[in-house]
Order: sequence, then structure tokens, then C-alpha cells
Amino acid sequence: METPTRTALVPIADGSEEIEAVCLIDVLRRAGAVVTVASVESELAVTCSRGVRITADELIGACTGQRFDLIALPGGMPGAERLRDCAPLIALLRTQRAARRLYGAICAAPAVTLAPHGLLGTRATAHPNFMDRLAPAQALGQRVVVDDGIVTSRGPGTALEFALTLVELLFGADKRHAVAAPLVID
Repeated sequence: METPTRTALVPIADGSEEIEAVCLIDVLRRAGAVVTVASVESELAVTCSRGVRITADELIGACTGQRFDLIALPGGMPGAERLRDCAPLIALLRTQRAARRLYGAICAAPAVTLAPHGLLGTRATAHPNFMDRLAPAQALGQRVVVDDGIVTSRGPGTALEFALTLVELLFGADKRHAVAAPLVID
């Protein structure tokens, strides 16, 4: 049986956490998702939080009006703030939520990018340094939290688990296991 095509948007910014960004892009592509990497900056190339440069496929403005099965945000600072302040990205996320399509964020992004715009559910997690920015009843110390189509995770050390959870939600458990096996996760 052929795997259905799924589309994913991974927005990046100056200061994004490179482990999380690359892990999301790589794992989603291994699963067969058509991944668009979009810069929220004025140019395609961004400099991540540890100096790694990543070149996006397109600028975020080119994504406006497109439909994605998933929008997945890496964390990192000040990248999460730059994502938070990007009006076209926030509009895409609001549309994603209204359509009840999958989106997620890792590290600082749940607290810094999603929370200020009311884009979290009733349960979430974030990097330990940002948990105090989540509502106390909302904040869970779990590695990955799935809450009604919104997936959050803690940081670089949980990036593979986060990405594989997104794969499972997009494609099913069998695809998650097929992608995880050659990564020597289990």
C-alpha cells in the first residue's frame, strides 16, 4: 500500500536551534513528507543559534495561502522570538488550528512562539528554562506532549522523539517504526 503524500512546513529564523530544525526536516523527509523549509528572515540563509547556516527553500511569504498537513517549529533563542514576531507565520498557525490540522513546537517555541498567541492547548511542555511561561495547569514535564493536534517537546535531546511522534501522527505507527529502525532508536 502506497503511503499518502503529506506536506510539512518547518519555519526557521536567525537563532533557531539547529539540532531541532535539521532533525525535523530530516526525519519528516525520511518518512516521505514533502517538507518546505521557510525562512522568516528577509533572505533564505539563516544563522542558527550555534552558528550553523541553513538555507531555506523559500521565504515565509511564499507559503501564505498554502495548505500544510503539519507546521513544526524548532526552538532556540532568539529564533523562537523571531518566529513569534513573524505575522505571516502566525497567520498560517492560526489557520492550521482553525482547520484542526497538526502543528507542533519544541524547546523555547511552545512558550515563546505559541503561548503568546493563544496557540497552545490545555497541556504542553517546553524547555525547562521556559516552563514558567506556560500556565501552571498546562505545563507538563514530559518529553513529548500531544494535546488535540498540538505537539510540544522539551529540547534538542528530545528532537528525534518529537519528530517521530509527528511522523506517527501524519503517517501511522508502522511508518514511525520504519523510520526509527535505521536510526537505531529502539
